This record gives sequence, structure tokens and C-alpha cells, in this order.
Amino acid sequence: MAPSITPVQTSQEMPRSTTVAVIGGGIVGLMAALTLAERGIPVTVLEKGRIAGEQSSRNLGWIRKIGREEHDLPLSLASERLWTAMADRVGADVGYRRAGIMYVARTEAEMAGHRAWLDAVGNALDARLLTPGQIDQLVPGGTGGWAGGIHSPTDGRAEPSLAASAMARAALTKGAVIVEDCAVRTLSMAAGRVSGVVTERGEIGCDQVILAGGLWSRRFLGNLGVSLPTLPLIASVLRTAPMEGPTEIAVGAPDFSFRKRADGGYTITQRGGFIAPLVPDSLLIGHRYLPMLRAQWRNVRLSLGRAFVDDLALGRRWNAAAASPFERVRTMDPPVNEGLNAEAMRNLIAAWPVFGNAVIEESWAGAIDVTPDSLPVISPVAKLPGLTLASGFSGHGFGTSPAAGQLAADLATGATPIVDPAFYRLERLRA
Repeated sequence: MAPSITPVQTSQEMPRSTTVAVIGGGIVGLMAALTLAERGIPVTVLEKGRIAGEQSSRNLGWIRKIGREEHDLPLSLASERLWTAMADRVGADVGYRRAGIMYVARTEAEMAGHRAWLDAVGNALDARLLTPGQIDQLVPGGTGGWAGGIHSPTDGRAEPSLAASAMARAALTKGAVIVEDCAVRTLSMAAGRVSGVVTERGEIGCDQVILAGGLWSRRFLGNLGVSLPTLPLIASVLRTAPMEGPTEIAVGAPDFSFRKRADGGYTITQRGGFIAPLVPDSLLIGHRYLPMLRAQWRNVRLSLGRAFVDDLALGRRWNAAAASPFERVRTMDPPVNEGLNAEAMRNLIAAWPVFGNAVIEESWAGAIDVTPDSLPVISPVAKLPGLTLASGFSGHGFGTSPAAGQLAADLATGATPIVDPAFYRLERLRA
């Protein structure tokens, strides 16, 4: 099950027309809608299930610059500025805390990676390398044994259980329409461009569409003859009851991570363990992920199970009059891998024994849509004029959602982009 989010009273009626239709009520789609509503542009968000029901409520809540690819940093920096002002903007606490993020390394090879990243970004950030002694000072009570680490004191966190709901309520207050339990089946086209969306409840006319469907975007586009290469990775997560812990800093080790929650507990995961379910797309586009697999083979665990059959049964082609896959699966809710969660706890307790006192209150899993280069697509779709895509966030979407949603809104309406969108264009994945 997904973590509970703060409930939102969404719209009961579906409009006949709007200026921009947003497909997907995750945090990126909601941020796009909030941006448009603030600009006085009519916008309707259409969500097949419940807002933030998938990865937007299941992620770790990290908001980081540390470790980002150099050309991805402007989006992270812009998002950080927006997160800083988010509580005032939406009129509610989203749990944003600038408490810092630290990565710790067990080997000199891991430290070399941190040094190389820091050399690449130069003086653009406040991140610094740490000695083992400095790690012990910042995160006391550990058993030591680290080769070193890297720390960004201005990175932070927010609460997935609060943020998307607050953004949705603010967007509604400013004039947006959000309709839940309403899947979009396909697009309407007229004179060679998008003219509307066909939903399970009927058609809505519009001038522009933003597709922010997460892991469902590949299937939606495939039915329209557009290829978006993404494959799923499944992360399992747990949270503890409120407890005294070693630090407010979020800490990532090679085989665990933890961060303090607003409720006083900790969110914990096996940072070195993701399940890669084998699905039909693994056979179609899996070869494009071989460089990533070679680099991350220790962290990815292939799994052949029901996911293959279930995915195959959903189908790849449908028409506007037929029920779509999005109506058959309202919420992707993968099973928790309790083995990975147990590994995370063992590794964490060995490093910081205070977590031996932790009481686990909840666990969940989430499906991450990953592109071959682990960067999102925030881009017009040339084959379908009037459609802007914002998907493939590869596990980074929560932290960068404020700027990513704004960038999608900028591109859809011809506004000056908040950052250079060149690195996020869809065409790069067709090379």
C-alpha cells in the first residue's frame, strides 16, 4: 500500500473544454497545473486514480543537488529556489527542511567518484568532501569504518505525504480543475495538431496537452505511434515510528539510506538494491540499458514473475471507444520486497547501532520509470503538435518537480523556459 497523503477535495464535474489538459495527477503534473493557474491560464488535471497515488507519494522525499549530472544541475537549483518558497506559495507546510544530504563511502574507489563529481561541478555548489572524523562529528554514534564522504549542507527534504496535496489544493484555489478516477484514453487531433483529450467520461477540448503520466507515459504514447524508452525499477521503502536518531542530515551509504521525517520517524531504504522486473519492454528496448546495467549491476536485481504476464495482458493498442489499460490498473502498487528492507535495516544498524531500537510502522514499494540515460524528458513531441511530455524522471522527479512542472508549463504555452530545455528533449533518446 502507498503511504497515506493529506486528502484533497477534487473537482466533481469535468469541463467540456480548457486551455491546457494535464494527463497525470502526480507531483510534476500538479506543479504544471499550479504554474498555469497562477498565470490565469485555464487548466484541467485528469488523473486515472488518485492524485499522488503512485511514485509521488512513495519516494524518499530527498531534494538534492549533490550527485546530479552537471547539465542537470540548473533544474535542481531552480527547484531548490522554488522549494524554499513553497510553503508561502501554497499556504501550507510541505515539510521542506534544508537539513543537508551526505553520502558516505566505504572504499577509495567510491571516494574517487565523489572527487570526480566535485571536480566536474567546480565551485557551483557548497558541497565538500569529508574525512571519517568529520562524518563522526556530523552523524555521531556510528561504528566508523568509512573511507570518507561528501556533504551538501543546503540540500534537504520535503514530505511526499504533504507536498503534492498542498500543491493540488493551491492549484484548485487559483482556478485549476482536478478530476480523479478519470483516465485519458487518447488524444483528439484536428488540422494536424492536438485539439482535445478523450477520457473515459467523454471528450474535453483543449489547445495544449501536458503528458505527465510517469511510468504510464510510454504505453500512452506507444498507442499513438511515438516511442518513449522507459523501463520500470521497483524500490522498497519503510518508515519507523518516532525515535531519537543520530542526525537531521539525510545519509546515503552504498547499501542503505535514511532521512528524518516530519513525524519524528525515519524513512529507510536499501539504496543498493532495486528490483528490475522483466516485462515485454525488457525484450524490446532492454539493450539500450546495457551501459547502465554494466555500471550498476550490483544494485539491480532482475526478477521474472507475474509482472511479465500482467504487463502483457494490459495490451498495447486500443481505440477511444474501448476501455484503456489505465482504467484496468488505476494505481500501480508493486509488492514490497521485505528481503531488501531487511537488508537495509541490517546494514544501517551495523553502521549506526541506535537504529536497533527502531520500530517499523509501515513499508511500501514504488515503480520508477527510468530512461536509458537516467534523465527525464521535458519536451514537445514533434509528431503530435500541441503535446508536451514530462516523464521519465528516473527516481529524481520529486526533488526537481517544482522546476520540472514549470518547465513543462513554459513549453506548452510558449513562455520563456525556467531553464534551458535542450538536455531534456525527446529526440536525444532516438539516437
